[in-house]
Amino acid sequence: MQGITGGMTADRRDSSPLAGLTAGTIDYVLETRLGLHGYFMSGQVRPVTAAHRFCGRARTLRTLPTRSDVVQAQREGRITNGQRQAIDEIGAGEVLEIDARGVRDAAVCGDVLASRVEALGGAAIVTDGCVRDLPGLARLSLPIFAGGVHAALFGNRHIGLEVNLPVACGNVLVMPGDILVGDEEGVVVVPAHLEQQVADLAREQDELDTFSLQKIREGHSLRRAFPLDADFRAEFDRSRQ
Repeated sequence: MQGITGGMTADRRDSSPLAGLTAGTIDYVLETRLGLHGYFMSGQVRPVTAAHRFCGRARTLRTLPTRSDVVQAQREGRITNGQRQAIDEIGAGEVLEIDARGVRDAAVCGDVLASRVEALGGAAIVTDGCVRDLPGLARLSLPIFAGGVHAALFGNRHIGLEVNLPVACGNVLVMPGDILVGDEEGVVVVPAHLEQQVADLAREQDELDTFSLQKIREGHSLRRAFPLDADFRAEFDRSRQ
């Protein structure tokens, strides 16, 4: 909501109608206009680098607890290394969404793997786990959201086996192809089939909030200006026409 969440922002995926909208506005619309709850990631999934505004479609990686025989099979090429597959197959404008089961004592990637995502045109990396090599990550222009930072290597706690299947992150179910929008507040998930509807409602909400701000700055009370009373709503509708 503009004026409450900071209005519209630049991002890394201009082709989506959700581009330029804030996570706060989108979540507000999902909750109040569509009655959908639980789409904003919790559990401290926060930006860990200066670049933090993005919009892109989810490509998912599900991690599982490590097991020595499976790790050996991956090294010998008998089982696909899902972590490497997910990164090498990232498409332009896609978000690498890593379900790390909330594990916070090992990293899911560092600056080398993140650089590969950036080189392929990825929009962001989002995980409920940790990342490492923070000084190197800080030099990238790729937004990275994580549950924290930890230097321990991926293989200490994780193996990656499954790519582009439903995952959980920040207590939110993420389906491959869902649209993820991130900014200073965090990350919100928009189901793919609702992309245009949510975008239209969110832009209308931004206009409403801008009008409310104008009235509040003119000295009107919250009772009249937020939400708009009947007279101000009629004035708002006329202004749009």
